[in-house]
Amino acid sequence: MRARRLIVALAVALLAAPLAAEARQPAGRVAKIGLLLTGSPSVTRHYTEALRLGLHHLEYVESQNVAFEARWAEGGKPEEFRGLAAELAGANVSLIFALGTTATAAAKQATATIPIVFVAVGDPVGSSLVASLSRPGGNVTGQTNISAELSAKLLELLREVAPQANPVAVLRNPANPVSVPQLRWTEVAARTLQVELQVVEARAPHELDDAFAAIARRGARALIVLPDPMFLSQRSRIAELAVRAQLAAAFNWRDYAEAGGLLSYGPNLLDQIRRSASMIDKILRGAKPADLPVEQPTKFELVINMKTAKVLGLTIPASVLVRADQIID
Repeated sequence: MRARRLIVALAVALLAAPLAAEARQPAGRVAKIGLLLTGSPSVTRHYTEALRLGLHHLEYVESQNVAFEARWAEGGKPEEFRGLAAELAGANVSLIFALGTTATAAAKQATATIPIVFVAVGDPVGSSLVASLSRPGGNVTGQTNISAELSAKLLELLREVAPQANPVAVLRNPANPVSVPQLRWTEVAARTLQVELQVVEARAPHELDDAFAAIARRGARALIVLPDPMFLSQRSRIAELAVRAQLAAAFNWRDYAEAGGLLSYGPNLLDQIRRSASMIDKILRGAKPADLPVEQPTKFELVINMKTAKVLGLTIPASVLVRADQIID
C-alpha cells in the first residue's frame, strides 16, 4: 500500500513538472516581444518560427507567457523602418527583436529604454549601435555575423568554382550603412586575388531589374551580393536574375542557395535567430543589454546548389564539394 502511494505521488509530480516549467514568466505576466523585420509575412515566416522555437525551448509558450507584435518593412527603406519602430515603441512591448542593421538603427532611434536584441548586423560598433562588442552600453545588444574574412572567402570560392569569371559584379544597397565596410573589405580581398570589381547599387526591390541590366552591360561574369535584409527578402528573384544573366553568384546566407543561388558561405541565420532566444530570456529576467556582450558567429557553412551549377554549365571542383556542409541536388 505504501509503495502504491509512493508511485501515485511520483506520477503526480511528473505530471505537474511540465505545467510548472511553462510558467517562465510570473503568473499573469505576458512578455510582449516586438518584431521588426524586412519583407512580407510569408517571406519572414521561417525567421519568426525560428525565434518561437528558440523561446519555446526556454519554456516560453505563446499566449501564456509570451506574445508577439510584428511589423514588416516590405520595401526595406529606412523611413519605413522608422515609422514601424515608432509604432512598436508605443505598443508597450517588453523588448524589440530587430533583423538587420537598418531595422536595428530605427529601433534604437525610436527608444532609449526598451531593450533591443538584433541579429544579422554586420558592423554594430561602426554603425554606432553599440559602444563595443564586449560592453555594448545603452539598450542594444545581439549577434553580429559579418567579418572581413567572410568577404575574402566569398571571392576565393568564386575563383575556385568559376576561375575565368572576371570581372565580378558587387550588388550593394547604399541605404544600408554597413554596406560601406562590407564593400571596403571586398575591395581589399579583390586586390589580393587580382579580381576586378564592378559595383552596382539597388535601394529597393523595383531597382533590381535595372541593377542586373547594368551588370549585363558592363560584362561581369560573376556576382557577389553584399548582405542586406532587403536583398534577403528578394532572394528568389535575385537568384533567378543571376541565373538568367548566366552569373556565378555567391551569397552570405544559405537562404539564397536554397532559393536557387549558386553558393553561399556564412553563418546559419536561422540558428542565430534561435540562439538569440537565450539573450532575450536573460533580458526578460532582468539582465541589462548594456552588460550582455555582442555575440559573434563561431561556425560558417558552405552550401552549393548543384541544380544551378548545371544550368550555368559549371563543374564544381571536388576540392570545393568535399568542403560543403550541404549540397542541393
